[in-house]
Amino acid sequence: MPKIPTTRYDVAEHLRTPEEMAAYLEASLEEANGNAAIVAKALGNITRAKGMTQVAHDAGLSRESLYKALSGERVPSFDTVLKVIRALGLRFHAEPVLKG
Repeated sequence: MPKIPTTRYDVAEHLRTPEEMAAYLEASLEEANGNAAIVAKALGNITRAKGMTQVAHDAGLSRESLYKALSGERVPSFDTVLKVIRALGLRFHAEPVLKG
């Protein structure tokens, strides 16, 4: 059987609008189940889609530190998360969990 060439999937290539970025982050927050590294990785994907250099500038962070913080291999500080969310033009909010 011949090998089929494949390419690596990069979600950042498919995050084109603020609505898509917000929906992706929202889904990541729901699926993370307490794993902050998953949320950091999702923020990293959104940041790459928007442009790492611009987001770093808008967040007041260096590009290198932003790459490290959002790699998914470490958990960024909450301060960094809030700065990145604001720089991405997104809003962080909370709502009650309805139990039933």
